[in-house]
Amino acid sequence: MNKIGKHPLERLGYDFIPPEFLPPGADEYHLRNAQQRRRYEFRKLTASEIEVLVKNENTADDWDALYVTARFNPELVKRCQFFGVVRIGALESYCLEFHDLRVPVGLRDSTIVACDIGSNVVIDNVSYLGHYIIGDEVMLLNIDEMLTTNYAKFGNGIVKEGEPESVRIWLDIVNENGGRGVAPFDGLLPADAYLWSKYRGDKALMARFKSLTDARHDRRRGYYGEVGDRTIIKDCRILKDVKIGSDAYIKGANKLKNLTINSDAAEGSQIGEGVELVNGIVGYGCRVFYGVKAVRFVLGPNSALKYGARLINSVLGDNSTISCCEVLNSLIFPGHEQHHNNSFLCAAVVLGQSNMAAGVTAGSNHNSRANDGEILAGRGFWPGLCTSLKHNCRFASFTLLAKGAYPAELDIRLPFCLVSNDETRGALLVMPAYWFLYNTYALERNAWKYAARDHRAHKQQMIEFDALAPDTVEEIFAALELLELWTAKAALRREGEPVDGLAPEALRARGRELLRNSPQIVATLEILGEDMENTDRPVRILKTERAYPCYRAMVHYYAVRILVAFMLRENLDGSPQRVACGDLAALRQRLAPPRRGQWVNLGGQLVLREDLEALRAGIVSGALDSWDAVHAEYQRLWEKYPVDKARHALASLLDINEIPLERLDRATWFAFLERGVATCREMAERTRATRAKDYTTPFRRLTYESQAEMDGVLGTIDDNGFIEHARTAAEAFARDVEAVKQRERDQENSGRA
Repeated sequence: MNKIGKHPLERLGYDFIPPEFLPPGADEYHLRNAQQRRRYEFRKLTASEIEVLVKNENTADDWDALYVTARFNPELVKRCQFFGVVRIGALESYCLEFHDLRVPVGLRDSTIVACDIGSNVVIDNVSYLGHYIIGDEVMLLNIDEMLTTNYAKFGNGIVKEGEPESVRIWLDIVNENGGRGVAPFDGLLPADAYLWSKYRGDKALMARFKSLTDARHDRRRGYYGEVGDRTIIKDCRILKDVKIGSDAYIKGANKLKNLTINSDAAEGSQIGEGVELVNGIVGYGCRVFYGVKAVRFVLGPNSALKYGARLINSVLGDNSTISCCEVLNSLIFPGHEQHHNNSFLCAAVVLGQSNMAAGVTAGSNHNSRANDGEILAGRGFWPGLCTSLKHNCRFASFTLLAKGAYPAELDIRLPFCLVSNDETRGALLVMPAYWFLYNTYALERNAWKYAARDHRAHKQQMIEFDALAPDTVEEIFAALELLELWTAKAALRREGEPVDGLAPEALRARGRELLRNSPQIVATLEILGEDMENTDRPVRILKTERAYPCYRAMVHYYAVRILVAFMLRENLDGSPQRVACGDLAALRQRLAPPRRGQWVNLGGQLVLREDLEALRAGIVSGALDSWDAVHAEYQRLWEKYPVDKARHALASLLDINEIPLERLDRATWFAFLERGVATCREMAERTRATRAKDYTTPFRRLTYESQAEMDGVLGTIDDNGFIEHARTAAEAFARDVEAVKQRERDQENSGRA
C-alpha cells in the first residue's frame, strides 16, 4: 500500500528540516541563507504590488512570505502559486534568447514552493518547483517536477543525519560482486577510484578514503538544490535533488535524480532528450544526449554519453565518449572511445586511450560460476570487431585484438602487439611490436588526437598521452627479456637439447645472441609464448626477428626524444641567465643518478611506484588530510614528472645500449642523437606508408569510376593533415637535435677559450 501523508495546506513550503535535525537557535532557512551567493536587499510586497499579482491570477498562502527587490515588476508574474518563503530578484521588461528561442522574462503558470529566484529569470509552466536556489538569467520552461528533499546528497556517497549506513551510494566498479566499491563524490578522479578499488587489502587506507569522503561533505540536512546563472532547463519531466552549475543546457530529459552537474562559463555541460541519470556526478563540459541511461556513475570532464548508451556502476575518465552500448562495473581512464550499439564492457579497468569496436564483448562470466571476474587492460587497448573475452584477462599497453571468440583467459605481456585467434590450427598468435612495424599511422595519431581533443578548462589531473612513455618503455624492456628467453628455448627445442635446469639468465643470454647476430635463424624457429592463455594449445610469437630490434630502436628513440626536449626546456646548470642548456655534462649532473624503476598509471598520470607508496602512506598517516590535499599531491608529482621522466629516459638510453654513464661521451652522445633522428624520420615515413595503402589498393577504388571521383570523395594523401603534421614534427625534432649538438659545440669552444 502506498503511504500517503496528509498535512495542513498552510504548512506547504515549511518544515523543510524536521525539528529533530535543527541546530539549537537555528531555523529551517539557516543553510538556505548560507548558500546564497548574492546579497540582494529584499523587502516585502507593497499593497499595490499584491493587487497587481492578484489581478494576474496569482495566489499565495501568505503574501507576507513573498520577498522581492527594488527592481521587481509584478506585471511579469502571471498565474503562479506561491507557498512558503519565496524570494525573487529583479524582474524587468526583457526577453532572454538562447539558440533562437526568445522568451520574455517573468514567472508564469508555475507552482513555486520555498525558493530563492535570481534576477531576470524565466520560469514558465513549471508544475512544481520546490526548495531551489535559482541563479540570474536562468530559463526554466515546461518542467513537470523540480524539487529538493531535506536529505539531498546531490550524487555524493554520504549519509545524512539520522540516516542508516545502508543508504550510502557505492559504485561497484571493476568487480560485479561489490568487493571494489568506491563512494562517489563531486571531484572524484579516476586516480582516486583506482587507489580506492585497488588496495583493498590495506584496511587503514580504505577507512581513510571513507573518512575523507565524509569530511568533504556536510551531514546536516536542509541544503537546497541549485541552478547556476544562465542555465537553461526546458521540456523536462523530473528533476529531484539535482545541483546544477552555471551555463548548463538541459532539454527533454526524462529523469534527473540525485546528481551534481558541473558546468560553468568556461565549460558548459549539456543534457539532451530522453536522458535518465540517477545517482551520479557529471563533470564540467560533458554532453549527455538521446536516450542515455546512467545509474551510479561518475562522468569525467569533457566526456560524452550519446545515443542510448548505458553506463552503470562505472567511472568514466576525462575526454571519453560512449555511444549506443553498455558499460557496467568498470573503471575507465581518460581517452576512451566506444561507439557501437553491440559492444559490451563489464567488470574492467581500462587504462585509457582505448577504443572498443563493434561486437566486442569484454568480458563474459561464462567460464566461472561467480560474478567475480575482472579485466585489466593497459593504455591503448583496442579489441577488434566481434571480439569476445573471458574473465580474467590482462593486457599490456597498446594491445590490438583481431576479430575472434577467444576461448580462455589471456595474459598478454608484450606491448604494442597484435593478438589473433587461429581457430584453424588451434593456436593463439601474437605479433610483438605490430604497431611500430605495420600500423604506425594509427599509433602516432593516437597520441596526437587525444592531446588535440583535450579541451578541458578544468584540468583536475594531468594526463600522459604519449604512446612511448615510462610505463610502456618498461613494458618493452620486460618484453625484450621474454623474447630472449623464448627464442633460446625455441632454439634448444630444435636442437633436441633440454631446456629444464638452465638458469633464466643463461637462456636470455643465448636468445640475445641469436636475436642480435642471427635473425635469419630466429626467423625459422617456432617461438612459443608461455603463460599467455589458459589452454593447452600453443601460443606462437610471430616475426620475433623483426620485433626485437624494433623494440630496441623505439626505446632508444624514446630516450633521445625525451632528453632533447628536456635539454631545450630545462635550465640544467641552475643559472638564471640561461633559459636552457645543451651541455651533456650538465645533463648528466642534473639527472644523476639515472634510474628506471616501476611506473604506475594513476588515472592517466604516470607516477613512480615509490611515489605512489609514499602517497598511500601520507593518506594513512593523516599527512594528506583531505581529498583536496591528495589532489594537490597528484599535482606536485606531475610537476616533478618531467625530471623523473628525463631521468628514466637517460637510464633507458644507457641500458638499451648497454653502456655505463661514464662512457656517455660527446661522440657517443652525438651518435645516439643521430640514431634518434633516423628513427624519427623512419617513423614519419612509415606513418605515410601505412596510410598510403588506403589510397593505392585496387579494392579501395572499386566503387569509384575515376581517380578524380575518388580524390573528390576521400581527398589525396597529401590532403591528410596528420601526415603533414608527422613530417613537420620529424623535421622539428631534427632541428632540435641540431640545436642540442650546436650548444654542445659552443660549450666545447667556450671551454677552450
